[in-house]
Amino acid sequence: MGPFAVVTGGGTAGHVLPALAVAEALVDRGRRADEILYAGCKRGIEVRLLPNTPFPAVFYDVVGFQRSLTRRNIAFIPKMITATRQAIKKFRQDRPAVVVSVGGYASMPSVFAARRLKIPVVVVSYDRTPGRASQLSAKHAVACAVAFENSSLPRAEVTGAPVRQAILDVDRAAGRAAARERLGVGPNRFLVAVMGGSQGSGVLNGAVAKYLADRADDSELSVRQVAGERFIDTIDQVGSGDAHATGVQHRLIGYEDDMPSVYEAADLLIGRGGASTVHEVAVTGTPAILVPWSNAADDHQTDNVGWLTDVEAAVLVPESNLGRLGDEIERLRSDGGARKQLSDAALARGDVHRSGALAALIERVALTSAAS
Repeated sequence: MGPFAVVTGGGTAGHVLPALAVAEALVDRGRRADEILYAGCKRGIEVRLLPNTPFPAVFYDVVGFQRSLTRRNIAFIPKMITATRQAIKKFRQDRPAVVVSVGGYASMPSVFAARRLKIPVVVVSYDRTPGRASQLSAKHAVACAVAFENSSLPRAEVTGAPVRQAILDVDRAAGRAAARERLGVGPNRFLVAVMGGSQGSGVLNGAVAKYLADRADDSELSVRQVAGERFIDTIDQVGSGDAHATGVQHRLIGYEDDMPSVYEAADLLIGRGGASTVHEVAVTGTPAILVPWSNAADDHQTDNVGWLTDVEAAVLVPESNLGRLGDEIERLRSDGGARKQLSDAALARGDVHRSGALAALIERVALTSAAS
């Protein structure tokens, strides 16, 4: 007997973490973890993250298609064909009831295989502007579970975004003290958490360096900077990482493994405009300054952040105006009322993600297909 569901997508944490959230939601509805197969790619961060989960996984050797002319594009088609054949063979041996795509090039072999074998596909789209893989997969999908109203995808149902249970369980009031102890942050320091995405952000790192340049003696400030493993060796630490040190506490990290603690401990979060960050800020009610990646496809990160800024639930600082990041941090640092307003508005926005409708839709598609 094959798995109940194949959840597919990967490459970056922006796809892997929502995929894991979908799998967790199905388990929460009574499915066993070993009934849910994760399908990703060999070059993605999923290779690091999946072994720490209860979900079986398969990784295909695929690469993304670059918009510019690169050697990597030469390998795109043959690798995709090979991976799709492997997925077809696997699904013939162990036929899943449904394939759930969270987007990205890593999802395509499973989607192509499902289409070939007439296995129903559900597309999960959590960006306000759907990505190209989601648009392609949606053409033949039975349903599209979307996080935003007025989606351009066909057969769309608003279900909220997939958010991991550990993030849904965050309690910023009750969990603050314990989270700060886990992260080694002094109880009286103002904690700024800087998240540049799973791969880090050079421009954010530069802006943080500028912000910290004049604050080495600030003993009431703590900055936890997730710089990205590709950047970590190029960044100078300002002051000490010790909570009891004189002056600013500055901790540099390549990749953050404990985001629930970060959301509970942080007074202010600085991040990008990826869908995972936007939706996690909403469900946790974390005051945030968000800097959309200027090269994102179709400028979708600005669109994502707009979902929050439309109701004054976050502050948007474009890359072109990143020089004012320090001023915005200090403004919110000195204004607890403004931070509370951001938090309350974000929490109200995040209610849609708590409905359980996403997992219910997947089960409905799978069971309807099995009965037909």
